[in-house]
Amino acid sequence: MDQARSTISKIFNGEPHSYTRFNLTQNMEGDNSQVEMKLSSDMDEEAGENGVGHHHSHNSDRKPYVAQKFGRSPKNICFMAAATLLIFIIGYFIGYLVHQKKQVEAASCVSSSTPPKEYVPDETGAAPLMDWDDVKKLLSQKLSASNFETAFSEFSSVNHRAGSPGDETLANKVAKKFKEYGMNFWTDEHYIKVQDPPVSGFNKFVFKGQEERPDGFLSYSANGKVMGAIMYAHYGRETDFMLLRDRNINLTGRVMLVKAGQISFAEKVDNAAKMNASAVLIYSDDNAIGDTTQLFGHVHLGSGDPYTPGFPSFNHTQFPPVQSSGLPKILAQTITADMATRILTKLGGQTEPQEWGGSNKLGEESDVITVEVNNVLVEKRINNVFGVIKGFVDEDRYLVIGAQRDAWGPGFATSTVGTSVLVELARSISDMVKNDEFKPRRSIVFASWSAGEYGSVGATEWLEGYLSSLSMKAFSYINLDGVVSGRNGFKVAGSPLMYSVIEGALTEVKTQSSSGLSLLNQYGKGNWELNVMEPLKMENAAYPFLAFSGIPSVSFRFTSDNAEYPYFGTLLDTREKLNWATSHQVPQMAENAAQFAGHMALRLVHDHLLEMDLTKYDRIIRSHVAQINGKVMAVQKSQPHLLPKTLTMQWLISASGSFSRAARGLAADIKSSDLDDVEMCRSINDRIMTVERNFLSQYVSPRESPFRHVLLGSGPHTLKGLLNHLKALNSDNPEADADLFRNQFALATWTIQGCANSLAGDIWSLDNEI
Repeated sequence: MDQARSTISKIFNGEPHSYTRFNLTQNMEGDNSQVEMKLSSDMDEEAGENGVGHHHSHNSDRKPYVAQKFGRSPKNICFMAAATLLIFIIGYFIGYLVHQKKQVEAASCVSSSTPPKEYVPDETGAAPLMDWDDVKKLLSQKLSASNFETAFSEFSSVNHRAGSPGDETLANKVAKKFKEYGMNFWTDEHYIKVQDPPVSGFNKFVFKGQEERPDGFLSYSANGKVMGAIMYAHYGRETDFMLLRDRNINLTGRVMLVKAGQISFAEKVDNAAKMNASAVLIYSDDNAIGDTTQLFGHVHLGSGDPYTPGFPSFNHTQFPPVQSSGLPKILAQTITADMATRILTKLGGQTEPQEWGGSNKLGEESDVITVEVNNVLVEKRINNVFGVIKGFVDEDRYLVIGAQRDAWGPGFATSTVGTSVLVELARSISDMVKNDEFKPRRSIVFASWSAGEYGSVGATEWLEGYLSSLSMKAFSYINLDGVVSGRNGFKVAGSPLMYSVIEGALTEVKTQSSSGLSLLNQYGKGNWELNVMEPLKMENAAYPFLAFSGIPSVSFRFTSDNAEYPYFGTLLDTREKLNWATSHQVPQMAENAAQFAGHMALRLVHDHLLEMDLTKYDRIIRSHVAQINGKVMAVQKSQPHLLPKTLTMQWLISASGSFSRAARGLAADIKSSDLDDVEMCRSINDRIMTVERNFLSQYVSPRESPFRHVLLGSGPHTLKGLLNHLKALNSDNPEADADLFRNQFALATWTIQGCANSLAGDIWSLDNEI
């Protein structure tokens, strides 16, 4: 009002002679409002200090004060009209506001008496959740044995070695399928160095004047020519060499003859090298493959391109020459069964231990053999092919499903079946998204790897190239290599974090057979962890995902009575051989494999929270700690000068306890979580994802010890390595180093404590008692 009065005052260029007084009165109940406008004169304003004055009577013939003052000037009349208009506008505006307020209040009263509408939940940003039973049913409907027959025909190839035209043709077919399914797809190119057999010339050995030239070979063997006495060493395991050493047999410079199986070719050669052997010859004694079948493989104790250890083999990388510590320094060569027989029948010396069979001779110093390896180092261009189904909530968190595409020969069980399962899963799940309104919360990446036969090279180079990103975003890997090699047995290997997902799939997936039993009932036999689970081996393509990158991984296979498929690593790996191993049920077994892998994948991208259980790791850590504690006490008792009493187990015990408490804390947070809170779910899932990654020791070099996982990796930094070191100390082995053990002991302890700290969540939630 002061502003209005001032305006009027300025219009009249003087003191206000009259003004408009607004009296705004409102009923507090909201049912009545009024605006009172009163025009007063100067005299009225000035009457009485309290605003109450004496009323003067005015003659009716006398003009009002305003008329007296302004009536004779047209200019003043214009000013008066303008003032009146301004007053009217202000009054109208105030009346409008009061009227609107009454309407709002009236609406409020009406709404309070109206029955409430059905509750509509707040928008959380989450994708609509399809019932899990419907998801399972859809996947089962999409997969069929007839579709696998079509896929087998399309992806079968006689020659598709890594980097070959056949390999590239298959890569293009996979990419075309991903595009056909409406998926975003791309390729990842690498230039790798591998060893191939000599183009001109040959590898050979000479024994007792007879020269043999095997066609098979072992990539990454040392090249050269050696001469030494041959020694039969069974499977070439550490225990086998210990038996020979216990017989006081000198193994230095010997050429070891070992059978294929039990452990990888690379481990056999590494064990022989530790015994100071000069070369290793490997043969298969499986009667199923025949006496003249050639064997192929590699002897790199690791994965990936051994000439770019720890970093990717992109074309633009310019690093100085370097080699993986896993490359052998001794010669290695495969031979046929009949070549091995001709050697064994001519050996002298002691008879082999009874636990080996007790029939072969071990060989003596006069059984001299000459071995020559002339492999050639070549560079190959390979392509990994990817397709993605993007998630609807956490698009930047993804599950990876992968399969090897290359093979030494036809590779039907090695790569054709796995590639077919990969493509069929991509087709089925993409169809569920497009046509059945399935909305995965997280993304699924489908990967077709090359150079798997050389040691998971394609997969490992991808991991090395994008490790910093993958370690934060990839939460699981499912491997499809060799998923069908029989039908009477079933084996699964994977991270302990995946056990709950594995158990769920075993329980819910039904076999494609007349019995209709679940996988758990058919293969679990009352204890699935004992009868189905097996250790994840280094040669498995899932191993670098777990032990190198810290990504929870799983691999599985249908087998023949839990026996190894004899045609892996040969040129006999054909559809006919796999038909024989599966009783002509290859499409049905492939469908079983796809159902199992698909079930795990969909569970991991469907649920709000990742179905990963930490209790298994808690038990594993406690078991290792108990074993280490017992070994430390034994060494302190028998070799007190090596480990003094001041070395305490309290550090490691406290770290184990911290992990247990952090795991229980996370379980409590999960139990009390709000599944509609997207950010809370994401935070909890991120804490789960850090567990595997934080088990990677940050104190060892990826070049020297690429498999840095302290529980499932390989090397002296692992808890298993600590146990082996304690055994060596207890037996007063000259290679044992007490100071090195104490250093590794401290670093392993802090790695576990660091994992517990990360699992606890926020910095103020840490339980650090060390």
